Amino acid sequence: MPFFVPSPQLLRPANLLDSPDRVPDSRAAGTPEPLRAGLVDLLGEAKVLSKVSDLVKYASDASPYRFVPQVVVVPETVQDVAAVFGYAHRNGRTLVFRAAGTSLNGQAQGEDILVDVRRAWAGTSARAGAVLLPDGVHARIAPGTTVLRANAALARHGRLLGPDPASGRVATVGGVVANNACGMTAGTTRNSYRLLSEVTFVLPSGTVVDTGAPDADERLREAEPALCDGLLALKREVEADAALVARIRAKYELKNTNGYRLDALLDGVTPTGILRGLVVGSEGTLGFVADTVFETVPLERRTSTALLFFPTLADAAAAVPGFNGLGARAVELMDGNTLRALASVQGVPDDWAQIPREVTALLVEFRSPDDKTLDAYEQAARRTTGDLQLVRPVASATNEFTRDRAVAAVYWHAREAFVTAVGKTRPSGTTLITEDFAVPPARLAEACAALLELQAAHGFDAAVSGHAAHGNLHFLLTFDASRPEDVRRYAAFMDAFCTMTVERFDGALKAEHATGRNLAPYLALEWGERATALMWRIKELFDPHGVLAPGVVLSRDPEIHLKGLKTIPPVEAVADPCIECGFCEAVCPSHDLTTSPRQRIVLRREMTRQDEGSKVLDELLDSYGYDAVDTCAGDSTCKLACPVGIDTGALMKDFRHRRHSAFEERNARTAADRFALLEAAARTGLDAAAHLPDRLLTAATGAARAAVRPDLVPAWLPEIPSGAAKALPPTGPRSEAAAVYYVACVNRIFDSTGGGEHTSLPQAVVDVSRRAGRPVWIPADLPGTCCATIWHSKGYLDGNALMANRIVERAWEWTGHGELPLVVDASSCTLGIAEEVLPYLTARNRELHAKLTVVDSTTWAAGLLPHLTVTTPLASAVLHPTCSMRHLDVVGDLAAVAAAVSDEVVTPVYAECCGFAGDRGLLHEELAASATRNEAAEVLARDFDAHLSANRTCEIGMDHATGRTYRSALIALERATRPAPGNPVAGARPAGPHSGP
Repeated sequence: MPFFVPSPQLLRPANLLDSPDRVPDSRAAGTPEPLRAGLVDLLGEAKVLSKVSDLVKYASDASPYRFVPQVVVVPETVQDVAAVFGYAHRNGRTLVFRAAGTSLNGQAQGEDILVDVRRAWAGTSARAGAVLLPDGVHARIAPGTTVLRANAALARHGRLLGPDPASGRVATVGGVVANNACGMTAGTTRNSYRLLSEVTFVLPSGTVVDTGAPDADERLREAEPALCDGLLALKREVEADAALVARIRAKYELKNTNGYRLDALLDGVTPTGILRGLVVGSEGTLGFVADTVFETVPLERRTSTALLFFPTLADAAAAVPGFNGLGARAVELMDGNTLRALASVQGVPDDWAQIPREVTALLVEFRSPDDKTLDAYEQAARRTTGDLQLVRPVASATNEFTRDRAVAAVYWHAREAFVTAVGKTRPSGTTLITEDFAVPPARLAEACAALLELQAAHGFDAAVSGHAAHGNLHFLLTFDASRPEDVRRYAAFMDAFCTMTVERFDGALKAEHATGRNLAPYLALEWGERATALMWRIKELFDPHGVLAPGVVLSRDPEIHLKGLKTIPPVEAVADPCIECGFCEAVCPSHDLTTSPRQRIVLRREMTRQDEGSKVLDELLDSYGYDAVDTCAGDSTCKLACPVGIDTGALMKDFRHRRHSAFEERNARTAADRFALLEAAARTGLDAAAHLPDRLLTAATGAARAAVRPDLVPAWLPEIPSGAAKALPPTGPRSEAAAVYYVACVNRIFDSTGGGEHTSLPQAVVDVSRRAGRPVWIPADLPGTCCATIWHSKGYLDGNALMANRIVERAWEWTGHGELPLVVDASSCTLGIAEEVLPYLTARNRELHAKLTVVDSTTWAAGLLPHLTVTTPLASAVLHPTCSMRHLDVVGDLAAVAAAVSDEVVTPVYAECCGFAGDRGLLHEELAASATRNEAAEVLARDFDAHLSANRTCEIGMDHATGRTYRSALIALERATRPAPGNPVAGARPAGPHSGP
């Protein structure tokens, strides 16, 4: 066993609650036998997750329910899915599908076999995101692809998906189909039911149906004659009942996802046509969506957006039909409680916190393909707003239409953060439930008033928002699921709400969130016994043995919606606001390897539910060290993805600190104190390693890792370069410089010349800055300084504080007390100096820091573009924007530099954090491999002239992932702008324009 392995008990929660709903010790061993062995024999060890920590981390999703599965399987092919179906049938077991885990009504949870259909279903390198078919309208999209990434791929061709759920950053296309999720603009005409052209579907019998095949119906009849006959018989039966036909058509004039799509029996002509329609909104109860072809919609690039404030919710609702009549693409409603809660979202004006509760806003957007059409929309909209009673409750409210994309992005970001932002403000320990319903749009104002009255009568101070254009309202309820009286209050409200919606408004109880478990008891209330019986018959046709998702959509248990409600025990303060929405997961480097930020918090909450002496707690702690703490990249992109800014990366760094011994802390501080010696030694060591075979270095570091601890000793990778030159490029005096150039320690240690193939990064920065007439100055006393990220990322507080204060004090002197900007040539180091050092500075140094201007090298280079001429452009370049660039909001500057030097610039759809995170990718190579798998496949699908980034360790990581050579975009800029031999302007082109600093 290695030395220096910390005790798992160091992360034991301070307070254990002994909750009634804790996972019992009988589950401590994880998946029972013979279930585990049977599935391993069927699928292989790697596709079966069986530790109790695996089961717990999949037990929770964005819904208010929590069910711990017996096992989790991760199929990779339709054959795997069919095999699991067969196993469940033969052994009397049930299963449920889970993709992104953003479903809100419990449809992705179960207590037996849980099937992860996200991880392996995002497509191949040739199908990154989505592939537009030759007709230029239809696109083939793998079901595990997120809506965001599908749209990123389609936008290159001027197309988009119709459905646009607020969870689209993480929600998968397969999940969108399974729930008929809609969003802000889809309505009833741009949803999956209308736009899903073809589907490949795995039936519970194992039969695979491709509805797009020319002989699809013949194949289906040969394989499933009873299903074909049954579907056609149901179609004839429904069509013979004129009253039922009229009822079905009327129900789908509104957005409606409650129950199965009975109109598929009317719209479908053949069995596969009926099947295609029934698949949409079936919530994994009829089979598995294995592939999709969508009819896409045009990307209307011209937009005009306004956030309009009204005195009351009723006033806002009354204004909606007018905007609908003008052709608004979206009309979104947010009440006062929602607006106040959204003040906590990054980028939203702080003064929203002061908006009166009775005030309500409409977010109205017009979209068009050209300016002339948009001009007409705006003129009509301004005439309409002139007749409305608008208010300005706070200074930031303008009530004006704008074409400024940045302003509109803030409005939309706020709208998309509705659930999580309100969830953050809920009392600690309470459960959040999201409801959605639809009424005829003309009765929206009346429905709003009735809803508010009902909430007050049951003691709920709820927040309301919704897709007002379609009569679709969303509201949130909070209560303590551990208190029986709170559960009874919720149950009484649901009875009254459902009765009101159906009997008073003839509305849809679920407009776009699907039935799940939450509305299953109320299905017959909305649809009546005749239509509900048809839905049961559909279920029996597809799934006669009841293998798929019992209790979802259809249930004979009138209280199923009250079972398994999730308690939310308090944990560390930074994580307590988490409502387990999962928005963080799509950007997390470790999501496909071990755990995601949401799962790290879910596991922590389960620990807190346990009691003293719990075997489950011990098992969770034993797994948590590697699965949660060690394999967290610490890049904190989860904070950017989380609508309320929860930084799970920071929590993991704190846990790393808790595990350190006093001996380790002292050594880390000594390393910071003597860093000049260490960086010199590192250069020497790298130069020596360059003359040794990789096999020997791999074996030596492997032995050291085994003896000491993998999380302390880096592994050797063949892509690690030799040491950088000790001497930095000469520069003129500071008095003649436009900026101070801080060569980051990674660029003082690692060679950046590609073995002498091109100029080093420091030389490139010096040369290109001088060429642009903005010379830089390099201080002589850089050795021994660092941005402190080395210590910060590992949770070494004393070493971090020492280095953080040292770099600020030096930067203060270098920059002439803040007179010159400090240009930093590694984005992670820019972030470290600009932001991450702040909590560790002395009061005096915080004052100095406030007067410093820290500039990333990409931003500096973008500002040089108007003063440079490109003489040798590249044909193509692919970018790797780093996570630090996203934090700094300088990805656009990297793209601008690349666009100046290359005719074609591609940012991969799957470009996210590479997981290298300084040396984290050397400590856990498997983390970086998992994080870069999709991006690397996308990059390797074609050739590029250059592979560009701006952070040396990330470049090494991408070298390792792709086998291609990544380099700083500034090296490419310097090379592309060298004067042409004999004629400095011959064949040249301007590098700008660019609005840099």
